[in-house]
Amino acid sequence: MDRTSDTRTAPRRSVLIVSGTQAGAGHLTELLSPREYSPVSCVFSGGDARRMLLQSPFDLVIINTPLPDEFGKELALHAAELGLGTVVLAKSEVFEALSVELSARGVLTVAKPVSRTVFFQALRLLAATLARVRDCEEENRKLREKMEEVRIVARAKCILVEYLRMSEQQAHRYIEKQAMDMRTSKRSIAERILKTYDV
Repeated sequence: MDRTSDTRTAPRRSVLIVSGTQAGAGHLTELLSPREYSPVSCVFSGGDARRMLLQSPFDLVIINTPLPDEFGKELALHAAELGLGTVVLAKSEVFEALSVELSARGVLTVAKPVSRTVFFQALRLLAATLARVRDCEEENRKLREKMEEVRIVARAKCILVEYLRMSEQQAHRYIEKQAMDMRTSKRSIAERILKTYDV
């Protein structure tokens, strides 16, 4: 099997590179494979980066500190709060303290000068972490929806018990049968019952 077939099917990630110099932005752009990262946009200040984040959606933000108008830490925290994968490149003398502070907020920090291998490993780690976080968020969303459905169905059963003098078991069967007959969800039937009795 051709190894490139897997790469072609993988979704590309849009990237915003924030660097104080064009040379730094160019170097980082060269490290990014266009098969995995596209489109890649570059800006040269924290202010420009914030404007770009308002205008366009990005999957990944790479900040090459320091920036001309700020260091880049606050920008990194802002990007992370937006749910974006965020990597900060920092000089070795500030790397350790910055890494401790930013990692607690979901930002990955890499010491400069950065090798191609370390850079790729950092991006892979960030992608894996974000995928896991998004999976957890999706599982939580489904769980919340399920809990809401259980709550609505329970309320509808109480209505059937109170107004139609059904037993709880009869009310349960009634909602299930209606959902099957009408090819809809139990929640939909329960909501109709609540609407009928204006609850």
